[in-house]
Amino acid sequence: MDKSASKYFVQLKNDQTIFLNFLRAKYPLFHNSNFFFRDFHYGIKRYLEKKGIFVSYAKSENIVKELSMYFESQGIFIRTNDLGWKINYPEFSTQVPGDPFK
Repeated sequence: MDKSASKYFVQLKNDQTIFLNFLRAKYPLFHNSNFFFRDFHYGIKRYLEKKGIFVSYAKSENIVKELSMYFESQGIFIRTNDLGWKINYPEFSTQVPGDPFK
């Protein structure tokens, strides 16, 4: 990975909670849900663009690969296949539906 891609990887890693909440606002990201490589890829591109950082398609793909390996090592992503992961992030659990009149 080149220096600028490495710098953005470190920035995303350090802003992990903010970045994951950004993804959650843009994509259907819940605890135990599936999340696909291309959604993650475009999520990273959009997050960086919101910060005024424009990276190439190929460079952002390299960042995705590195960040996904980091999230896998942290237990946040559980690889299901070559195209995606299961999200293991209890903070993104949905509420159990219940009767509001009980």
